[in-house]
Amino acid sequence: MGLVLKNGRLLNLETGEREALEILIVGESIAEVAEQIDAADHETIDLNGNLILPGFLDMHVHLRQPGFEAKETIETGTAAAARGGFTTVACMPNTRPVLDSPELIRYVYEKTAQEGSCTVLPYGAITKGELGEELTDIAGLKAAGVIGITDDGVGVQSSSLMREAMRTAAALDLPVVIHSEDEDLAKDGCMNEGVVSKRLGLPGIPGLAESAMIARDILLAEDTGAHLHVCHISDAASVELVRHAKSRGLKVTTEVTPHHLLLTEAIIDQTDASDANMKVNPPIRTEKDRLACLQGLLDGTIDMVATDHAPHTEEEKQRPFQTAPFGFVGLEIAFPLLYTELVQTGHLPLHELVKKFTVNPAQVFKLDRGSLTVGKVADLTVVDLDTERTITGEELKTKGRNTPFMGKTVQGWSVLTINQGRITYQGK
Repeated sequence: MGLVLKNGRLLNLETGEREALEILIVGESIAEVAEQIDAADHETIDLNGNLILPGFLDMHVHLRQPGFEAKETIETGTAAAARGGFTTVACMPNTRPVLDSPELIRYVYEKTAQEGSCTVLPYGAITKGELGEELTDIAGLKAAGVIGITDDGVGVQSSSLMREAMRTAAALDLPVVIHSEDEDLAKDGCMNEGVVSKRLGLPGIPGLAESAMIARDILLAEDTGAHLHVCHISDAASVELVRHAKSRGLKVTTEVTPHHLLLTEAIIDQTDASDANMKVNPPIRTEKDRLACLQGLLDGTIDMVATDHAPHTEEEKQRPFQTAPFGFVGLEIAFPLLYTELVQTGHLPLHELVKKFTVNPAQVFKLDRGSLTVGKVADLTVVDLDTERTITGEELKTKGRNTPFMGKTVQGWSVLTINQGRITYQGK
């Protein structure tokens, strides 16, 4: 007994064509893709002409468990992922305790098996406790199943320690995933350093705090042969540094968030910094930076979209702007936002956007995902491109409500998500 998906259109990720094809799922795998499948012995779902896509991958999320369950849990975070069309997410290690030991990595896998609605691939910390002082047992973390190593949330400030980490990671074929921030330059900043921060009298974080760290780590990656992956790129100079590194054949990849593609620091100016739901790190920057990120996505400098899904409690985000925590939620709204703002406006063909959510992250992190061919794991999402819906807190599966996009009307909502042959989300 299997599951047949009927009356859907399969998006060809090479040509952009939408093909009327049916899919048979048996167990965890795709058993058949054809114009017509005999469904006599199978359960069927009518897709009402909606678009069938590979399941999305988000290589940068914060599931908050263990330690910050008031913000999010593996259960709620993966439910949000499934609603957003994601079948695989990679979770960051800045939990409490930090994911810096094989035992804690195994905990994430065990908790996901019990309560998860998608595949969760944990990162391990580069340094113990993310304190930047002593390397973790990187080989032990790999054996436990980490997808890469990172001290996301803080940058590794010691160049010699990062060089040692990269040497080890290169020998183990593990990506080094960096939160690019020179703390001496960033200091106690709470938004982008520039005209708006000066007008509001708030301490700023210069783009140089990001680009200087990226420049250092590109040189270290060249020296060690490590695969360097740059998180949530936001600065024009940073994009150019990655572009140059790639032109020289270095193993450097990067991601960008929807908010850095769509917003500028003007959203903070408009609220006079009264709404900490506009506060994120790296900060929303200038129009020049936004356009550089968009161009990087269009020309392939930026490999993928990642949400940096970072839920916080309402009480935390009600604090004054300068003391409230950084972060936006994004798993449930990332694809609709970018479909509406990039595809519908003609900036990017649909199939190219979908690659940034599927094929590209799978290739960068060497995952057997992102394809809807026979024999592959049945990870897919079905998207309604036509129905407009407004982003509201009541519908979100995540515990967080901290997003600057609340109240925005968008198209491109997932209506069915299947992870390893199991229906994990079915909506309207």
